[in-house]
Parts: sequence; C-alpha cells; structure tokens
Amino acid sequence: MKLNKNRLFRTFTTLGTALSTLGLALGCVTLGTLATTAMAQDYPNKAIRLIVPTPAGSGPDVDARQLAVRLSPLLGQPVIVENRPGASARIATELVAKAAPDGYTFLVGTPSSLATAPSLYANLPYDVKRDFAPVSLVSTTAFALTVNATVPAQNVAGYVAMVNANQRFANVGTVGIGTVPHLAAAWFGWVAKANLKFVHYNTSTPFNDLLAGETSAVFEALLPVMGNVKAGKLRVLAISGKSRHPLFPDVPTFAESGVAGYDPVVWIGILAPAGTPPAIVNRVSAAIAQVARMPEIIAQRRETVSESVGGTPEEFAAFLEGERAKWGAVIKQVGLKLE
Repeated sequence: MKLNKNRLFRTFTTLGTALSTLGLALGCVTLGTLATTAMAQDYPNKAIRLIVPTPAGSGPDVDARQLAVRLSPLLGQPVIVENRPGASARIATELVAKAAPDGYTFLVGTPSSLATAPSLYANLPYDVKRDFAPVSLVSTTAFALTVNATVPAQNVAGYVAMVNANQRFANVGTVGIGTVPHLAAAWFGWVAKANLKFVHYNTSTPFNDLLAGETSAVFEALLPVMGNVKAGKLRVLAISGKSRHPLFPDVPTFAESGVAGYDPVVWIGILAPAGTPPAIVNRVSAAIAQVARMPEIIAQRRETVSESVGGTPEEFAAFLEGERAKWGAVIKQVGLKLE
C-alpha cells in the first residue's frame, strides 16, 4: 500500500491547526476563568452603585437607602444610591442592563420594571430574564383597598355591591394607566366582579381627590394611605397577604373577605447585569440577607407596613418568575398594551 505523502502532510497540518485552535480556545477559557476569579477575590475595591427607578423619597428609594447604609460596612466600600426615574422605570432598568457586569452597578428592581413591563411593552430595550442576574429580594409590602371615610361600605362585599348598584361610587384613582395600582384595581374588578371606573392621575397624586371625595377608592400600598387612615379620613377595607398586618389587626385579608386568588404585592429586589461573576452575586446576596435580619431593619420596615426579606439568588429568580406569570395573566385579561 503506497502512502500519499501530500495527503498525509495535509492531514497532519489540519490536525495541527485544529489542536492549536483547541489549545488557544482552552487557554482563553482558562484566562477568562482566572480573570473572573481574580475579580471576585479582589471585590469590592471601589464604590458600588444602587440604581433606583423612582424619585428620592419614594418607597423604593427609602428602602434602598436603608439598605445602602448597612451594606457599606459589610462590603467595605461606599454603597451609593442613584435615582434615575422616568419612562415607567425603563431608564434605570436599561442603564443597568447595559452596565459592565463587574459587581459595581445594581438595579433596585420593582414590579413595574421587572414583572409588568414585559407584558405591557412590545419593544423593551432589554430582556428582563436574559439581561439580569437576580441577587436578592429585599422587601415586600401589602396592597390595600382604601376608601374615603364617607363611603358607606364597611367591607369588601359591601363595596362590590355598592359599586355595582351605584356607579357614583365606582371611581378608582390610579397613578397612571398600566401602573401597578391600576393593574391591581383592574385585577380586583375582574375577580370580584366589580364594575370599576378608573381615573388616571398621570402627573399628579390621586390622593387629593380621594380625600375630597371626588373618587371613592384607591388600590395602593399601605404606606401612602397610613397617615390619613390613622386620622380617620380614609378607611382600609382589606389588605393582601396571607395574614393580617400587626399595624392593622382589625383589617381582614382579601382571602378572608372572599376574594380568593387576589394577592397583589409591592416589592423591591436587587439585580446585577447578566454575566456578573456568581461569586460576586452570592457575596452581595449574603450581605443583603445579613441586613434583612438586623432588628432595626425589621422594625423600620414593619413601621412602613413592609416585611424584611433576604433570600438567595435562586429564590429571587423563582419569585420573579411567579410575579411575571401573575401580572402577565392580569394584563392579558385586561387586554392592555402600551407604547
């Protein structure tokens, strides 16, 4: 059998090229792994930013600042809160999605930015699943059905009957179309069979007209209404959650009020840009969990009708999946799409 020297040469040349390419690829992977490991071991060595999609003084901002003050000594670097409100949280969310995945820029995520936006908007400049690495849930806050104190209804059943019998009481104020308060109210109307009418206050607060009796109700977190409830100007008919809140022991849950399956909740959580090294994600997650267990944080959040939470990245990822599915079903039922 004669050997074809040219063919043999080409074979060895091809094999050598393949081995060289494989070696280069493995070398790149090894260098990348070493670089990532070194980055994680050196982390953090400069200030960390928390990007908040709401204005200063808002609920997410207050929670983020409480968190930042206590994270800083745990991580050994300043933790700075930056407010980037606008475009229904899309400005802040896009900023973090496109940030370097080095553990120095995090998003303070909310239901608007991560749970409702994917179903409401067709052309988001980011993908909420692909472009983010969940770090930790931080806090949850109950939603409430709150009415003007002059409204005759004393409970949820009475409110639904009153609304359907007299549309004068059907006006519900929201902070804008497609916002979580609007969707929460629409969800309630759907499951409770209440014929609600929505008044959207896109650039102003809905609470002034509620206090004046121009509207009858809002579906909102408890914190914005708490002062006027204590002053006797507003009345809470029901709250979300599995149990009554210690600050409102006489207020039943929606489940207790006969509205099964209705459980909107406000929350904030921390996310990193996708590709952030897992070692960094886990370190920040562990620090957030440590803050969540601090007695003063538990007390502060309890006073604002919130619950302190601190879980693993995997737990937060599962929570986000559930929230997207929940709100996606509501938005589909409402038939709402925004530009």
